Amino acid sequence: MRSEGQQVGFWWFARRGEKSLGRWRVRSCAVTGSSGSAVRSSRTKGKRVVDVERTALPGIGLQHVLTTSRGRRIGIVSHRTGRRDLVIYDRDDPDSAAVTVKLTPDEASGIAELLDTARIVEYQADLSRQVEGLVTRQIPLAPGSPFDGRTLGDTQARSRTGASIVAVVRVGEVIASPRPDFDFHADDIVVVVGTAEGTEAVAEILATG
Repeated sequence: MRSEGQQVGFWWFARRGEKSLGRWRVRSCAVTGSSGSAVRSSRTKGKRVVDVERTALPGIGLQHVLTTSRGRRIGIVSHRTGRRDLVIYDRDDPDSAAVTVKLTPDEASGIAELLDTARIVEYQADLSRQVEGLVTRQIPLAPGSPFDGRTLGDTQARSRTGASIVAVVRVGEVIASPRPDFDFHADDIVVVVGTAEGTEAVAEILATG
């Protein structure tokens, strides 16, 4: 923890509070000008908790910074224009950027989708190993699907196949446990858990109705 009033780069940070989001613990900070205390993520016991430092940057947007298990600081600056900057901080001076990559909104969404999809695949593999005969499948909802713009409940997937739709990946965002009134959009990735026959039947339903 830095001392009261110490400047980080050219910003001053003040702690506002924190909240937990699953394995993430988000700390909110604010730029306060000439006073305040800088907040740095602290390591918490337990492997499932990652501290994220969130800072409002006046006139720019938001910054999120996390520290990896190996001590590297990685940040995302979200500009009001929609641009994202991926920042890798210097090992020796963790407040100085070693590399900054500017991303368009589409590029940022693509990277987020890759990371979220990989996380779901890892979860699916663990689940399949735990339950014999259970498989998971990611089914792209193609443009022209009869369920583009219709709800999950309209599929009646569980009652018709015995398989369950457990998540949907949409433009880099994972929607876990979608409700029956959830609306599908073209290019959604529908995550299904069930038997091989059941998941194949869900794929057929989403494709042809």
